[in-house]
Amino acid sequence: MKNKNVILTGFMGSGKTTAGVRLSYRMRIPVEDTDKMIERREGRSVAEIFAVEGEAAFREKETALLRELADRKGRTIYSVGGGTPVQIRNRALLKQLGKVVYLRVKPETVYGRLKDDNTRPLLQCEDPLERIRELMESRKEAYEDCADLILDTDDLNIDEIAEKIAREMDKMKLLVINGPNINFLGIREKSVYGTQDYQYLLEMIRKKAEETGNDITVFQSNHEGAIIDRIQEAYFDGTEGIVINPGAYTHYSYAIRDALASIPVPKAEIHISDITRREEFRKISVTAPACDRQIYGRGLEGYLEAIDFVLNRRPERK
Repeated sequence: MKNKNVILTGFMGSGKTTAGVRLSYRMRIPVEDTDKMIERREGRSVAEIFAVEGEAAFREKETALLRELADRKGRTIYSVGGGTPVQIRNRALLKQLGKVVYLRVKPETVYGRLKDDNTRPLLQCEDPLERIRELMESRKEAYEDCADLILDTDDLNIDEIAEKIAREMDKMKLLVINGPNINFLGIREKSVYGTQDYQYLLEMIRKKAEETGNDITVFQSNHEGAIIDRIQEAYFDGTEGIVINPGAYTHYSYAIRDALASIPVPKAEIHISDITRREEFRKISVTAPACDRQIYGRGLEGYLEAIDFVLNRRPERK
């Protein structure tokens, strides 16, 4: 499961290092700068590595370091180099490493901060501002693709940046999975599942997320493989709890059961109807043993009860 580290990304001069130090005091966890880590390991500066071995060699060192950090225990704030997310393999590693926060700034802000800094090898050129614009534009997609949170920081001071990030880290990330035919609420067997449609359920969960201040994502599929893929994705994307209504797969999908058993987070199985009072085959759940609780017969309100159950079993963050 993805660690609850904080990964600060952004262009050079975006304030990652300063924000990392302030956030370290705010969250009471250590902070590391990956460029500095490489410099200590190599016994020379980033500029010297660029000059002697070239940028490609430095990027290889970045990737190797990220792989090592992914295996570390505990929580840490990592401020990474401005070019780190450019490599697709690095973006995957950053997402695995923790919650990625992109500190977004305007080119003019960066230029104002770095115009007298001669330690930045990529800015040693005739027109640094234009070079900044070009680099930021070329990296925009990589930064945004990698980010769990994007903060526009031009008008924020360091304390405000740290506060926003800390508040985001306090959220719990939940995944609600709905299996086959749940999207047909309000259409299918109204005497069993009620008259409210699927959009009503989505709005109810959205309001719950807003009220509790947590991050709740809803996924629905009529396909077993897609559900399994989404459960497996939860292993890597920082999901801290799962609520699942497997639909008819409840009664025979050992594949979904095995996927759920692989994810070490609190899990609740939810059914809108009372499956103990229905057909014999519906009384059997092969997926429930992979969950911490089974809730049924409470209508759509059962989803809210399941969410509360998972929230109250929030894993301890170390």
